[in-house]
Formats: sequence, structure tokens, C-alpha cells
Amino acid sequence: MTDKLKKISNIQPIVLCGGSGTRLWPISRKSLPKQFVELFGEKSLLQLTFERLDKIFHLDKIIALANEDHRFFVGDIASKANIKLQAILEPVGRNTAPAMAIAALNSPDDELLFFVPSDHFIPDAETIKKSLLNGIDAARAGDFVVFGVKPTHPNTAYGYIKVKDTDTRNILKVEKFLEKPDQINAKLFFESGNYYWNSGMFLVKKSVLLKAIRTHAEDIFQSVNISFNSQKIDGDFIHLAVDDFARCRSESIDFAILENIRNISMSAFDGNWSDVGSWNALADLKEGDKNDNKIIGKGYAFDTKSTYILAKAKDRNIVTIGIKDLIVVDTSDALLITHKSSVEEVKKAVEALTIQKIPQATENSYACRPWGDYEILDQGSGFKVKRITVKPGASLSLQLHYKRAEHWIVVEGTAKITRDEDTFTLEKNQSTYIPLGTKHRLENIGTIPLQIIEVQSGNYLEEDDIVRFEDNYGR
Repeated sequence: MTDKLKKISNIQPIVLCGGSGTRLWPISRKSLPKQFVELFGEKSLLQLTFERLDKIFHLDKIIALANEDHRFFVGDIASKANIKLQAILEPVGRNTAPAMAIAALNSPDDELLFFVPSDHFIPDAETIKKSLLNGIDAARAGDFVVFGVKPTHPNTAYGYIKVKDTDTRNILKVEKFLEKPDQINAKLFFESGNYYWNSGMFLVKKSVLLKAIRTHAEDIFQSVNISFNSQKIDGDFIHLAVDDFARCRSESIDFAILENIRNISMSAFDGNWSDVGSWNALADLKEGDKNDNKIIGKGYAFDTKSTYILAKAKDRNIVTIGIKDLIVVDTSDALLITHKSSVEEVKKAVEALTIQKIPQATENSYACRPWGDYEILDQGSGFKVKRITVKPGASLSLQLHYKRAEHWIVVEGTAKITRDEDTFTLEKNQSTYIPLGTKHRLENIGTIPLQIIEVQSGNYLEEDDIVRFEDNYGR
């Protein structure tokens, strides 16, 4: 093994899966943030992140920090990427400083920890590997190593890192961090040559990170340490107690630590990178046609220029006529139309919709479960219609509902049904009825995914109306 490979093998990658990604609403919502959405063919940003790290490290295990509500998304995507996962599940979001601290406490020995966001687009794994190798010695010596992306144009959507040197060395001392600039300052930053985009990636020794948090944010360290001592391990998942972790102050690593220390170096990253932080950023990743239109799905543009169309609704066509410079995003339950110059206002619109208690502001019609997934097709007063997909060999919990009845219609596969004391099989085009208050279970006993249409009826149709008696997934 070469010295470089030895260095790489001693790094533990940690993926930060928090964040709601509301700037990419309506495809990204609180219940299904952008890192879990299949934006690149059938792959999500998280899957691409897992695959990229696997190419670099070939590790047995990758640690991921995620919200408890998203545990099934993380587990399912890790399985798709063929990655061995240890997921630390936060009951509430508390930003990057507590997240990085709890990850460090769960890391063995005094490893170098490589923290990466789950929702960034970096197509070249080798460029990341090169930047990592350049930063290892500084991190071993006790520095926080941040990764700065060489700007290709003035950009007001990114935070910046100012370095003290302007020479061509790969490792530079950081002078300060700057928030997103206005257009005038972004132009000055770009022209100066000693400002870099802040990628949000960090390389640091476990002991250095924990000492810095204990020194500059002692309350965070104490709260996280209590959470660490009370956490429960369930297979690939580490569950943090709600009360213990909720007491922790919410703070970013930038404000809690990096603004208070001097031992910070920057490894220059000269490659293709995007934080996919807005619709314009996502649109920039796709090549346009002769009129600079970028169309995904069933979109048709006539007399249209420089417009991005994302048609996610399966059975609906999007047609544009006589427009330019627009973003058009259509999903099964929400439609966004905005001028390209206004994409930063999407987050404010979502906040306003949330205040008005519009469900589509935060809830997605699609949900992932350990046994498969479901999608809400229609709903109204007293009814809800779902398409449920169950993996071969998987089953839902033995459960009952006090407030709703259900009709099940098999549209693909073979289902084994438990209904109180009765057990029977249903094939394609067959159906059954589950009365209110009846114990029931759905199982896929076939070799292909089982698909059923479920029609719920009742006065209350939310997911918390479930009483479980037996469950294969520890819920």
C-alpha cells in the first residue's frame, strides 16, 4: 500500500444529511428534502454522495447524520448504493456543531474525520481525493481543514472563504469567512483571486474537533455528551433520546467554532461543484437546447427561451408558449412558476405557506418505509387514496386503526392478507375490505414488488392512527 493510500484509509467519512432544502420546493419539502429526491435519473444527491465516497475510500462503513423522520430514506438509499451504513438519528435538528460533535463521539480512536454535505453535486471523485490528500498533513498537525472551491464567476448564492495568501500552494491559511455577498462584492471577490466558495466540507482530527467544541461551546459539548451516553443502538441505527438532544443549543460549526479559532487551513478544490441550492443552480447542471431551454419529463416549449421545465407529475404534460427566463416545476400536488431572478424568494413563499398551514408546504405525497413505499394519489373530506409498494418478502406490521377503514385492490404481484383470525391470498385484480378496528397485515409473498391501491375512509386519516402489535422493524 502506498503512503497516499495509507493516508486515505485512515479517514472516516461522515455525511451530514440534515437540512430541508426549501429553496427547491415543491420537489424538496420538510418530509422529503432534496438530498433524498431522485434528481439525476433514478439517483438522489445522497446516493451520488455515497457512491463518490465509496470510490475514494472503499470503506466498510460510512457514518451518516440524519433526522429520525428520514431514517428509512437513508437506509434505502444506502442499500441502493451498496454501502454499509451507520446512521445517527437526530430527534430534532440542531445544526452542524452538535451533529459533528455527536458523530465524533461515535467515531473510534483519534481518526481524521471528513465531514461532507449530502446534497452537493460533485461529479469527479478524483478531484475530491486530490484535495483530501493535500489537506491531510495540515489536519494531522491539528488544523481544521476547510475546502474552498475556486470560483468560476461572481456568485451571490455562496458563502466565501478569504485566504491570506494568493500564491499557487494547495494549502492556504484562512483569514476569514464571509456570508453570501451582493453582486458588487461578489465581483470584487472573484477578481481578487484570494476568495473561494465555501464548500461546507471539513477535515479534522476527532480530538481537535472535540477540544474546540469543549473550549468554545461548552454547553453544546455537555448536551451532546449526555445524548451520547444515553443513545440506543438498533442495528445500523443509533437513536438519540429526544429530551436529551432537544436541550442542546442549535448552532452551526462556523459560528460555534470556526469564527473563534485560528488553526484553520484551506485545501483548494479546482473542480466541478454545486451546492444545488436553488432552481438556477440545478438548471445550470443540465445542457440546454438551441433556445437554451432545459426540459425534464413531459415538457413542450414553443416560442420559449431560456426556460427550465421539470415535469414530475406522471400523467400531465407541461406546455409553454411565448415565455422566457422562467422556472416551471410541476409535481402531483403543487406547481411552481417563477422568474429566474426570483428563485431566492421560494424559501420565503414556503414559509408563508407553512404559516397558512398549507399541507403541501412541508408534506410530500411520497414516503419511504422499510418494507417499501407509498404515494398519496388523491384525498379529500373523509377519504384518501394511496399506491402502496411492498418489496418481495417484506411485510407491514400487524396493526389496527381506530378511526379509519381500508379497501385494498391488488394491481401487481401476490399478497398475503391477515385480517383478524383469517389469512388468505390475493392476486392481481382481487380486493378485500379491512373494517375499522380490525387487526390486519399485508405481506408480499411473491418475487416481484407488490402494488396495491388502498382507499381509506373515515373521519381521521393521518399516519399516527396506527396501533402496532408485531413489527419486523422495531417501530
